[in-house]
Amino acid sequence: QVQLVESGGGLVQAGGSLRLSCTASGRTFNNYAMGWFRQPPGKEREFVAAISSGGGRTYFADSVKGRFTISRDNAKNTVYLQMNSLKPEDTAVYYCNSRASVVVPTTPGPYWGQGTQVTVSS
Repeated sequence: QVQLVESGGGLVQAGGSLRLSCTASGRTFNNYAMGWFRQPPGKEREFVAAISSGGGRTYFADSVKGRFTISRDNAKNTVYLQMNSLKPEDTAVYYCNSRASVVVPTTPGPYWGQGTQVTVSS
């Protein structure tokens, strides 16, 4: 099993920035592709971003392209989601996810973090 723990959520004004972190347990972090999904209030969980195991390939939902950046530090077993130019529509619970690859970026793997709340005020 892979254990994932998110942090960095909070309340921010529209136009502001926030960085989420997800730390994985174990010593095989670099074997996994990673991703971020989010669930807005009253809506289904949706894809946000993904990154390959080595960090060489990244993918983003159209709604966040140009505003969000995904990165990883394999030495720290951590993946990040840098969120800039935040909008009220970005308000959601954000979840970290891991899987074997990002061949299909929008399809999650079986391992999830507990989620962290991001609230963007207008």
